[in-house]
Amino acid sequence: MSLCGRIEVAVETNIPAEKLHELLSSSLPQLSCMSPAKIQAVHLLKGEWGKAGSTICWNYTFEGASTIAKEVIEDIDNMKLSTTFKVIEGDLMEAYKSFKIIHQATPKGEGSVVHWKLIYEKENENIPAPTALLDYLADFTKDMNAYLTQGQT
Repeated sequence: MSLCGRIEVAVETNIPAEKLHELLSSSLPQLSCMSPAKIQAVHLLKGEWGKAGSTICWNYTFEGASTIAKEVIEDIDNMKLSTTFKVIEGDLMEAYKSFKIIHQATPKGEGSVVHWKLIYEKENENIPAPTALLDYLADFTKDMNAYLTQGQT
């Protein structure tokens, strides 16, 4: 059984791809307003918002528990509308040797499709694939969509 894995999900939204990419790469503090039950805060620890190499800390609620994750923004590709985050500290690192979260926004009509990918290496074969986190990200995307499109017909 391989300890390395990759899982992904795609979520359709009514939000333009460029707007989603901007929010998920350089306007991260705004995300707590869009889904406060899931994300309580995003703090910049080092660097600049929207710049590769910057370090951020997420305070979020996952499976009913307050959780933190410290991440480095590894790559921002404004042409492909994607951002790669590498988790370096936090609860996820108790079960995984390495963990990356990648989002890519693809235009679709007036909205977009957000592709979330989790690339990981488990500490041991008894650790499950992080499907619950993938579901969490899909639900978070739906929260963003609802927040940003409220009042639109």
